[in-house]
Amino acid sequence: MSTNVADLVLEGSQHQQETTPVDESLKPKLGSDRKIGPVSYMFMWIGDGVNLGNMTLGASLIAAGVATLNLFQTFVAAILAIGIISVVFALNDRFGYRTGIPYVVQLRMSFGIKGSIISSFLRGVPAIVWYGFQSWVGATALNEIVKVLSSGSFDSIPICFVILQAVQIVLSLYGFHAIKWVEMLASVVILLALIYVFGILLNSHSTAISEHWVNAKGTWGLPFFAFIMVFLGNYAAIFLSAADYSRELKSGISDKKRSMLYFLPIFIAYGFVLTIGAMMAAATGISNPVKAFAVIVDNPYITVGVSAFIVIGAVAVNMVANIVPPAYVISLVTKLKYKPSVIITGLLALCSFPWILVQDSSAKGLNMFILMYSAFLGPIVAIMLVEYYILRKQEVNTKELYLEDGAFQGYNPSAILAMLIGAGAAFLLVEMGWIIGFTVAGTAYLLLSKFAFKGSSFKKDTIFE
Repeated sequence: MSTNVADLVLEGSQHQQETTPVDESLKPKLGSDRKIGPVSYMFMWIGDGVNLGNMTLGASLIAAGVATLNLFQTFVAAILAIGIISVVFALNDRFGYRTGIPYVVQLRMSFGIKGSIISSFLRGVPAIVWYGFQSWVGATALNEIVKVLSSGSFDSIPICFVILQAVQIVLSLYGFHAIKWVEMLASVVILLALIYVFGILLNSHSTAISEHWVNAKGTWGLPFFAFIMVFLGNYAAIFLSAADYSRELKSGISDKKRSMLYFLPIFIAYGFVLTIGAMMAAATGISNPVKAFAVIVDNPYITVGVSAFIVIGAVAVNMVANIVPPAYVISLVTKLKYKPSVIITGLLALCSFPWILVQDSSAKGLNMFILMYSAFLGPIVAIMLVEYYILRKQEVNTKELYLEDGAFQGYNPSAILAMLIGAGAAFLLVEMGWIIGFTVAGTAYLLLSKFAFKGSSFKKDTIFE
């Protein structure tokens, strides 16, 4: 049976001694509390996509003046990846959209109340690290702006880092209302700047771009599929916690329309930013977008302009991807309210040693960190989808997710074992890790749920009861 959100809230008082204590922010969000409309939702994803990291992804297609993929191959790979992202996003956001329940509580359905803590940390910890990383990059750019404006009298990245982090913490205290306006402003400003750069590239560097990228031979082999996996990897953490975003979206939007709310902004943001990154690398032979910008746009204020782009992009990415998910995890584990959890998230990001991660000597270790945590993200989302769509046929007693002694108490060994099996398989071929982990874990979870751990309470109300 499926439980209505309003019924869950109304009946909550009847289960005061049985429910797990959670902050108000983790309880189901009713329709009247949902403030994000379709347009704002799209701008939120555009703002998340137009950042320096995605531009670097496009630039990575050109190595030593040789393109691994040509223009046609790049766009085929991009459209395939964006299509997969949109479908997975819409599938995994449905539970949160229908019930108003956040990701950390949704995880209880598959992993159990205690088991969900483990899987939620696999989403929260990397987000905190990236929060600090993006903030340090933004602080570096902010320092360049202040240094230029002060004629060199000010030069302190740590001070800029603390200031930028304080600004982001204050903004995030206002929740998705602040995120909506930050993302709309960021997406408009950055897109206008990119359109200007795009025009310069077409007018002054079209020959080099055509020679080094558009008409390159490229390949349809492993690099083509690896590029798709990188695309998916960039969004893996975000569509894993899709419920955190969809529960803020106003009700009455169909599944198909929500799919387009993901596809269109991701296509616009990723497609445009990736294209400019590849064009600049082809035109200049420089893979670093910041340095390539300085060559493309010969303007005395280029340092300020590029730096402003980086600062706005860093804040935009953090507001969407790196603040809300770990704040929910902290609230779940510590029983703190949302605002203290947001402050703790920001302070933890300050302590993540991002000044070490941005160094060239740390690149190898950072890549290893990315591979280690992303190997678990594909398996977790596969387990969640199998649970909701196959085992439970989209019928969930949502009251049970908040009951200490209900069907979801403790750990679900099938989910934890399937996650480990999928992650192990992902490490066998890291270039295709996400899809391998996703497929293996989903299959393993289905088989383990059917044949293993007889009498498990997690079989209740499933097709294997």
